[in-house]
Amino acid sequence: MYAIVEIAGQQMKVEQGQELFVNRLSGSAGDSVKFDRVLLVNDGGAVRVGNPTVSGSAISGTIVDHLKGDKVIVFKKKRRKGYKVKNGHRQALTKIKIDSIA
Repeated sequence: MYAIVEIAGQQMKVEQGQELFVNRLSGSAGDSVKFDRVLLVNDGGAVRVGNPTVSGSAISGTIVDHLKGDKVIVFKKKRRKGYKVKNGHRQALTKIKIDSIA
């Protein structure tokens, strides 16, 4: 059984027991979260597609940890002008564990 759900503005395919990284969510480690923007549910071949969401279905999960992603280097340069700027960025992420698909 899997579902396509919208979490923090991104669509993700989730299964029960799966751990995934999403953009930073409010709450602390150990808190329970519920996502009700379920777009598709596949239950052993019986596919339900929402318009835009599947009514009566929800995904529940638990926040495992808050962390930062890998560093991304942002380098800007204009040739022959002497212009160079180097910046870095680390995305704030939340690791969640999917408990159930209902």
